[in-house]
Parts: sequence; C-alpha cells; structure tokens
Amino acid sequence: MSELIPVEPNIWNGRVDHDGDSQLTQRWHQKIKPYTEHSGSSGLGLLGLACDEGVRRNHGRVGAAKGPDLIRKCLANLPWNRNDDLFDLGNVHCQDGDLEGAQTQFSQTLVKALKEGMLPVGLGGGHEIAWGSFKGLADFLTQEHKTPKGLNIGIINFDAHFDLRKPEKGASSGTPFWQVAQFCEHQGLDFHYLCLGVSRSSNTPALFERADELNAAYITDDQIHRDNLDFLIEEVTCFTSMVDHVYLTIDLDVFPPYQAPGVSAPAVRGIPLDITAILLHTIKQSAKVRVMDIAEYNPEFDHDLRTARLAAWLINQLTDQPVE
Repeated sequence: MSELIPVEPNIWNGRVDHDGDSQLTQRWHQKIKPYTEHSGSSGLGLLGLACDEGVRRNHGRVGAAKGPDLIRKCLANLPWNRNDDLFDLGNVHCQDGDLEGAQTQFSQTLVKALKEGMLPVGLGGGHEIAWGSFKGLADFLTQEHKTPKGLNIGIINFDAHFDLRKPEKGASSGTPFWQVAQFCEHQGLDFHYLCLGVSRSSNTPALFERADELNAAYITDDQIHRDNLDFLIEEVTCFTSMVDHVYLTIDLDVFPPYQAPGVSAPAVRGIPLDITAILLHTIKQSAKVRVMDIAEYNPEFDHDLRTARLAAWLINQLTDQPVE
C-alpha cells in the first residue's frame, strides 16, 4: 500500500534576514506551509514521490526514494521571488514494491492540488513520477471539461532517455511515456511528446524507431549547443504553440555527470546548463505549464549535494516571478 506522509518540519530550515522590507527578504523555508493550512489561495504545491521501485525494475541504481526531502533542503534557503503561497503536500511513499499504487496516489493528490488552483511541482524519485504527473493532469482536465476529448497536453521531457520502453513485468522508470502513448491511443487523443537531450549511446535503434512510429519529436544531446540556439528556441516555441497545456519534466541525467552525479543512470555527454536555462525560459514564457517535476535524483551518489542543488535551482528558475 502506498501512502501520503507529511514532511518533517525540520526539513525546512534556513537563514533569516532582518535587513530591509521583510516581504523582500523571504526565503522558501519562511513561506512553506503544510497542505492542512491551505485556505483556498493559489500558489505552488510541492509533492514528492519517494519511490525508486521503477528504477529497480529498470535495472538502475536505487536510492532515488530518498531524493524529495534533500531537494526540499536545498530549496529551503533560496530567495522567495513570488507574491503567492507555498504549500508542501508531503511525500507519496511506495510501500512493498507497489509502484502502481504509488503512482495512483500521486496522481490523485495532484488532482486535488490542481483543483485548488496550485501549480504542482513534483519531486522525485525515479522517472516513474512522469506517469503519475501526466495522469493527474489528464484526470483533472477530464473532470474540468467533463470529457477526455479535446485534451491537448504536450509533454516536454529533458532526458537522455526516451523512456518509451514497453512494460515487461509492470511499469518502471523506463516506461512512463509509453504508458502515456497508450493512454492517448485508447482515448483517441494525439500524443504530443518532445524529448530534449536524448542520447544515441543510451537508447537502442528500436527505441528511436518507436519514437518515430509514435510521431514523437526529439532533439539529441549533440544538437543542443549555442550555435544551434535559434533552431532550438524555434522548435520549443512551435511545440508549445500546438498544445493547450504543458507538462514539463526534467530527468537530471540529461546533464553532464560533473553537474549531476547523483542520478540513477549518469550521462556521458549531457547538455549544457546555460542552453537548458534559455529553453526553460522559453517554455515558461508560453504560460502553458500546468504541472512540472524533477526526476531521477539519487542522493546515494551525490557529492556535496551538487545534484540536489541543481534540482533546486531549476525549480527556482521555473517558478521565479519577481515582485515588482
């Protein structure tokens, strides 16, 4: 059985500044509230998936289940550059290998956050979080529109891997976008999927063929560089213009191993962080992101919390709305 467990309050600690306007010196740890204190206001909602069962099934390095709280610790001391609220919905824990139950619990909790007007931010855990995130958004939009027809969700995945494997003995961290593709087929929906940073040395030709068969869009890691920036921005802009809602997911193994050593399957090449930041800004500017998450953070291999700090920085960049 999976369960949703509140986060220990001591996770959220950090510096308190007393100089200047108190509204302009707030940090994440000063803004965070448990979901039980939600009173109808919108804002960000953090939701962890403390699970690496999908990584284990996919023969990766386990340890990602401990990831969400360490990302929180690195978020805690960052400056709060928004004028709304911040809620912690807790962690969905995968118990006794029940990955499917954990994904269901995650998606159901995410639906509640969306109904409250929040922007949910998922904290992984393995990339099995992606099926829970997509399904939660799809369920919410179906309930909102009373029908799955017309759902026009685009998935943007920064990842060295397609994660389009067909399940062999149940879902895994390598199957979420295949699950999404099957869901779309059964519902009569278009499968809108853009994978940025995919590595030819980390995916078999069969996976590239599957991506082509599913009409998935992708840009390989060797194409992501500054000389190609105009093309990259155009591709991302074109993709976001074709959809009504964006689910954005970042697998930390898309970055070079010196920047993200703490992952389940480290990259060899990776993509530049500065180019990623520009593309994330372009996606953010579309104003269509409804759900986002960070996946595959594994603290067992993270020297000096380097990868957790990167995850926190990415979240901060994506959610930053400086108060004027």
